[in-house]
Amino acid sequence: MYRRNHTSFAIGLLSGVFLVAVFIGGAVSEKLWGLPFLKNLTGKETTSLVVDQRVVNEENVVTEVADKVSGAVVTVSYNKKTPVYEQYFLDPFGMFGGRRATGEMESEQVDIGSGFVVDAQGLVVTNKHVVSQGQPSDFKVVLKDDSEHQVEKIWRDPVNDLAILKISGDFQSIEMGDSDNLKVGNFVIAIGTALGEFRHTVTTGVVSGLGRGITAGDGFMGAEKLDNVIQTDAAINPGNSGGPLLNSAGQVIGVNVAVSAGANNIGFALPINVVKESLSNFNTTGQFDRPMFGVRYQMVSREQGILNNVPAGAYVVEVVPGSSAEAAGIVKGDIITQFEGKNVAEEKEGLAGLISKKKIGEKVEVEIYREKEMKKMTVELKGE
Repeated sequence: MYRRNHTSFAIGLLSGVFLVAVFIGGAVSEKLWGLPFLKNLTGKETTSLVVDQRVVNEENVVTEVADKVSGAVVTVSYNKKTPVYEQYFLDPFGMFGGRRATGEMESEQVDIGSGFVVDAQGLVVTNKHVVSQGQPSDFKVVLKDDSEHQVEKIWRDPVNDLAILKISGDFQSIEMGDSDNLKVGNFVIAIGTALGEFRHTVTTGVVSGLGRGITAGDGFMGAEKLDNVIQTDAAINPGNSGGPLLNSAGQVIGVNVAVSAGANNIGFALPINVVKESLSNFNTTGQFDRPMFGVRYQMVSREQGILNNVPAGAYVVEVVPGSSAEAAGIVKGDIITQFEGKNVAEEKEGLAGLISKKKIGEKVEVEIYREKEMKKMTVELKGE
C-alpha cells in the first residue's frame, strides 16, 4: 500500500486550483494570493513573496484603444452632385425612347474617407487625395455620435499626401506617437470608414514592412507616388484613407493611405513623424509652405549601383517643368548622390526626407552623376 506524503498532497491540491507555488531556498511561500500558509519541511514559517501580475491579451488592447480614441476618429463626407435625367419617347406607343438631362442637379452626401482630430479646437488630419476635389463647403466631418460639422477651410500639403480640415467646436483630440521607433512585427490597429460605408470599422494586424516606396490609392480618388511608408496587414479598405493607424497605447503612428493597386491583405500608412513635421510647419506659418524640388525618382541601392556600375542615390525618372530642379539644370537620367553634403542613399527617408527639412527660398548644394561624371550644382528651392 502506498502512503501519500501530506506536503505533496497539499501542493498537488493547490495546483488543482491553478496556484503557482513559489519556492525560496526550499521553502514554500506562506501567503500567496490570500490562500493559507504552507510551511517548509522543517515546519518553520518562511519569507513570503507576493506576485502581482496583470495578464494583457490582444482583445483587451483592441477594446481599450477603440474606446479611448473613437471619439477623435472622424468620417469625411462629400456633397456629390449628379445631373437629373428624365425618360422620353419618340413614338406614341412608348417603344422607342431614352433619357435626357433636365438641367437640374441632385445632391447626395457620401462618405469618401476618414480622419482624426489633432487639435481640440477643430483641426482634422486626413489624406490630401480625399479632399483633392471641390471646395470646403462640399465637405463635412462626421463624428462617432453622427453629429455633422461643416468644413470651413482646407489646407493641402504640396509635398505629402496630407490635408488639414478646419471645423468649429470643442472636440476630443488624439495623441501622436513616434514612428521612428517602429519595428517590423509591432502590433497595430486601424480605425476608419471601410468601403465608404461602414463607419468606425476596427481592424488589427502588425507592421509588415518599413521604408516602402509605393504608388497607392483608395479606389475613389486616384493614386499617388509615396515614399517611406509603413506597410501593414491590418485590413485597410477604400474609405479608410486618412484614418489613424495606432499602436497598442492608442497613439497614432501612421495615417492610412489605403492600398496599392493589386495588393492582397497589404495596407500602407504615412509615418506620423512626417505628419508632425508638417503640423509644426503649419502651426508656425499657417500654411503648408513646403518647398518642392521637382523630380520624380527611384532609389538606387548600393548593391544595384555596383551591378550597374553607377553610384547609389536617387535616379531621376522625371523632372517637373518650371520646377527648382529644372531651373538648376537637373535632367532625366541623373542620379542625385549628395544633398547638402549628405549621402542620399544612406538617408532613411531618401531625397524626400532631406527636402522636407528645408524652406522655400533656401539654396542647397547637390551632387549628381551624369554620363560617368560627378557634377555639383546649386538648387534654389521654390514653392508648389
